[in-house]
Amino acid sequence: MVLYRSFMAYDFDITKLPEFDNHELVSCIQDEESSLKGFVAIHNTNLGPATGGTRMYEYPLFIDAVRDALALSRAMTYKCALAGLKFGGGKAVIIGNPEKKTKQLLRAYGQKINYFGGMFTTGTDSGISDKDATVMARESKYILGQKNGVEKKSTSDMAALGTYIAIRICAKELFGTPDLNGKTIAIKGLGKLGGELARLLIKDGAYVTAADINKDVVMRMKKMHPDIRFVSHTEIHKQLCDIYAPCAMGNDITLQSLGKIKTKAIAGGANNQLSSDEVGYKLHAMGILYAPDYVVNAGGLINIVDELENDGYQVARVLSRIEHIQDTLARIFATSKKKNISTHLIADQMAEHIFDKVSHDKT
Repeated sequence: MVLYRSFMAYDFDITKLPEFDNHELVSCIQDEESSLKGFVAIHNTNLGPATGGTRMYEYPLFIDAVRDALALSRAMTYKCALAGLKFGGGKAVIIGNPEKKTKQLLRAYGQKINYFGGMFTTGTDSGISDKDATVMARESKYILGQKNGVEKKSTSDMAALGTYIAIRICAKELFGTPDLNGKTIAIKGLGKLGGELARLLIKDGAYVTAADINKDVVMRMKKMHPDIRFVSHTEIHKQLCDIYAPCAMGNDITLQSLGKIKTKAIAGGANNQLSSDEVGYKLHAMGILYAPDYVVNAGGLINIVDELENDGYQVARVLSRIEHIQDTLARIFATSKKKNISTHLIADQMAEHIFDKVSHDKT
């Protein structure tokens, strides 16, 4: 079912967008009093109710917001499948400057999430903080990430941990050992995930080159980690390194940027890193090892949905499932090598086998 009501008599056919993949539901959300505008996309619920974070971003056009929600929700379905979680893929986007969001807007958004009746649960993402989620949760029981008296791991830290584990597996594939001592890692984006990843890598003896578009973030990281070498965010992908870790926005790897990338592998925490399937095929042909993003960055999702387990949130289970990322990547790399097929396609096929099989079993 595809629902759409234009905010400003601006209409388009969602099903014709390249990111549309037989999504089960796409709905606009709107509240005039709080200036709330956004979309919720539910891709597939074969494995269970949809889950996925809420992103707030100042999209230039409404269609850009829809396309982002479609792509991100699809990735969540695949992420849940390969992480062994009993959830489907969903995603929400709020259109606006996150620096200007109000409590009124956050409360209105929480109320809108109630309309889905548990069919979609959500939490933090770019532009939405833990503090914001707390405001939303006052209006909806379907907002994840609340402490509720339980000591929980940080979602961004767990996403960084999974990315760190993925980088070590890439190193093992490339060099025969996961040891990162003396290896050079280039990180694009030093937000909550990228900043924690840098700390883990430096602790492991890696040389880190990094970039972020936010000058305040760069200054803070320089004080915390004086050994990091900083370059412009427009130059980071051109740096000679062992592993490149995109940890900012999506569509970072394009056909245009491929010729400038000087790395042996790509493993980062950003969503939807490849601008097209063609980029994935090209990476494989170039001999650059690509760790599929939705496998690499699953740690945050694993952490936040654990509170939905029958016995409540369990740190040991979260850490065990995040460790499993290395086994999943090892299988992807081995199958890719055996079949001479790009890693991104192998990962898609593995995930589709999981959630398609559940659909067939139901029938």
